[in-house]
Amino acid sequence: MKDHIILVTGGSGFVGVHIVLQLLQQGYRVRTTLRDLSKQDTVLKALRDGGIADPEPLQFFQAELTSDQGWKEAMKDVDYVLHVASPFPAKQPEDESELIIPAREGALRVLRAARDAGVKRVVLTSSFAAIGYSNNLQGHVFTEEDWTDEADPLMPYIKSKTVAEKAAWNFIETEARDLELTVINPVGIFGPVIGDISSASLDSVVKEIMTGAVSQSPEFTFGVVDVRDVADIHIKAMLHPDAKGQRFLATADGVMSFYDVAELIKKERPELAAGINRIAPTPERFYINLSNEKARQVLTWQPKSKEEALLASADSIAKTLF
Repeated sequence: MKDHIILVTGGSGFVGVHIVLQLLQQGYRVRTTLRDLSKQDTVLKALRDGGIADPEPLQFFQAELTSDQGWKEAMKDVDYVLHVASPFPAKQPEDESELIIPAREGALRVLRAARDAGVKRVVLTSSFAAIGYSNNLQGHVFTEEDWTDEADPLMPYIKSKTVAEKAAWNFIETEARDLELTVINPVGIFGPVIGDISSASLDSVVKEIMTGAVSQSPEFTFGVVDVRDVADIHIKAMLHPDAKGQRFLATADGVMSFYDVAELIKKERPELAAGINRIAPTPERFYINLSNEKARQVLTWQPKSKEEALLASADSIAKTLF
């Protein structure tokens, strides 16, 4: 058993449960926060599905981003915090503050509790949303140097991720200089489902395509990253000395459109493609450019291909559809 105690916020989420799984596989003592402790059984089922026969080193704590209650207890004696939990709307709220305020205040609440508990480093899950929605010049390659401008007209979720991450960096600079912060900015997260814990990306992209709900490719393209690689980069960023004070764009090589996903499934999983509509190709000018060079160089992170991530999603969804 490794000596470090790791707290993962939001362990019942798609990313959170994969991080908990990998930490347990690596021998760490793990804690996770849940808004509702009734979700323990869902998490334990997913971990068993992932191969953890004995989740004894895992402890559950009840805490949510909108309240101080429970955070002090969850943080006691913790070495590292992987702050994954974040509000994600089932639909866009009419008032953007319904999303922005909980995202910002939740991040600050976790950082405050970590500072007060003497935690060494917090790894915060942000998003490509905080990087890639302002500099849309043709041919621009998005990197960790880019920031979405929250003054732009943005969807509330995108604005919330940008505001929350900027608030986190500002907090470290002004109120918690002894606390180390590293930020992970994933693109669309795909990959295998364990237990019954899926994600918005799987449901809104792969499942919609496989069920025929999508008949035309939207005029945008998106980066893809496997959830197993997202878990891996969090753990690498937690431990690597050079990750302090850095943000990392987590993406596989290349980008995809809905058309590309449909064609991939038809080619590689023809038995799953019966419900897929014919979708017109996406114009080349809509393909964005992303760089994962920093994560590869600093953290020696080696992500799976976008195709592998998407096919793992299709295989998982097939189990519930067919």
